[in-house]
Amino acid sequence: MRTLVLLTVVCIALPFASAAEEPKATPEPKLLMTERGKVIFEDPLTKPFDSRWKAGKGKWEIVDGVMKGVEVKDDMHGAVVRTNVPFTNAIIRYDFKLDGAKQTSLSINDSKGHVCRVLIRADALIVQKDDSDGKTGPDKAVQLHLLKAKIDTGWHTVQIELCGKELLASLDGKEVAFGEHETLDRPKTNIGLTVAGESVYFRNLKVWEATPSKDWEKAKSDLKK
Repeated sequence: MRTLVLLTVVCIALPFASAAEEPKATPEPKLLMTERGKVIFEDPLTKPFDSRWKAGKGKWEIVDGVMKGVEVKDDMHGAVVRTNVPFTNAIIRYDFKLDGAKQTSLSINDSKGHVCRVLIRADALIVQKDDSDGKTGPDKAVQLHLLKAKIDTGWHTVQIELCGKELLASLDGKEVAFGEHETLDRPKTNIGLTVAGESVYFRNLKVWEATPSKDWEKAKSDLKK
């Protein structure tokens, strides 16, 4: 009598977590203040910086297929990298993943110095008018809105709308920080990514021209409720 022996090989796929791992699909963040125009800058941040970028401080390298910015203690300054993108009004969107950093920001500047920025901490989303030269003087940085928000170490999307004297930032299409200041309404020349303390991963940076939305006044009124 024959005995048939069946051998079953079971393959178990173990999940591998990495900075490049795709998050669950989320809807594209809704625009509140502006309408999108043409793309004026785009970088998936999956390769080393090309000639469009100028790294100032810190360590910037590709890790797990995406850009990682790390503050270097000996620099005595947060990590920063900039790229020239001329605009007056714009929509800026990118993904980030906190990795021990106490703070990261998107800095918006003109030919003379800082204009404004959006700051991200583990517990807050902040829109700020900057001190133009970052030094002591008559011009001072002004925090326009601090929104308390619990930001975990997964991937998140920040979308920034800058139009005229108004600045708005939304986190994952949900939490919104908004403010305005007269000095924001002027031509800009470049944007920068910063990291303070430890590191942050970045990907999918995109910048569009922006025009005012006809529905903004109603949306703004709803935000203030």
